[in-house]
Amino acid sequence: MANIFTETLQGKVTDRPPVWFKRQAGRILPSYMKLRDQYGFKHMMDTPELAAEVTLLPIYDLGVDAAILFSDILVVPEALGMNLTFDPKPSFHPALKDVENPMDLLERQPEKLEHIYEAIKIIKKDKPDNVDLIGFCGAPLTTLCYMYQGFSKKQNFPALVPALYQNKKELKNVIEEITEMAIHYAKEQVRAGIQAFELFDTHAGIIPLELYKELFLPAVKRITNAVRSTNTAVIYFPMGIGTGLSLMNYDVADCISIDWQTSLFDVRKFVGEEVVLQGNIDPRLLLTDKKTIEKEFQPYLKFGRKEKKWIINLGHGMIPEIPAENAKFLVDLIKKSDWQR
Repeated sequence: MANIFTETLQGKVTDRPPVWFKRQAGRILPSYMKLRDQYGFKHMMDTPELAAEVTLLPIYDLGVDAAILFSDILVVPEALGMNLTFDPKPSFHPALKDVENPMDLLERQPEKLEHIYEAIKIIKKDKPDNVDLIGFCGAPLTTLCYMYQGFSKKQNFPALVPALYQNKKELKNVIEEITEMAIHYAKEQVRAGIQAFELFDTHAGIIPLELYKELFLPAVKRITNAVRSTNTAVIYFPMGIGTGLSLMNYDVADCISIDWQTSLFDVRKFVGEEVVLQGNIDPRLLLTDKKTIEKEFQPYLKFGRKEKKWIINLGHGMIPEIPAENAKFLVDLIKKSDWQR
């Protein structure tokens, strides 16, 4: 049985849009909560068998069309030699901002990623044939945010942006290290068995667009083109990029994931016809009731009848307070709707 997720990424017309959710492997699922309470987040992430089990939960619990690897964007800084602790939130001690020369903290240790490839191999063996596995990592800007600040509860990373202006030369070297490790990591995920890859730039909007174009867009393209050279489709999620969507054409990725701040219904004129779209349902909609979800879904139904290059997803990750039954209700609604294709 063909997988509509892969077919849509390839630009083929399917009977309906595929659906999956960012942060679907955890957070809202009772089955995940039981495992987390028993083993803890870090232990699950570091144990291939458990990471594989969590990755597959949303396929059976929610009925989504694709699985995304259960891992974290902070594994790349770990593989660059940074000390990651969970107490209970993830943080780096020391952070790059705490040392005179940030490069002194970095040492490539790619062997720290080996357990993730083992998890991918288990998932590939155990998953249904018609469900594809998405691998991922953090984009250089978003990864640097956490590495430089250490951790930010408000996620505004106040130390980083001034440093990008003041210490541009030094931080360009760090960006290069992140980029090289991300390319290695992504290619190894492909070798292990993923069918698609997503590059997450959750904090793309925290810096001016011109600075993003200068320091980070070239690095993004290097990563996405390296993955695409393996004949693996790439999704890029530049959250908060705003008018920078005009830069997000087919040269950047096969698919651009749209945040909930941007109108999905206007975005095609910015990104061109070749690119597949993904998104952009506000995750907070799933905090309401089923009647409201069905009502607010109607414009998306109309959109999907005209727009064939579209993967249904949220404009950001799952919120922990979302009832799992609401997420499943949306999936079931998508599957039973008349898409007139």
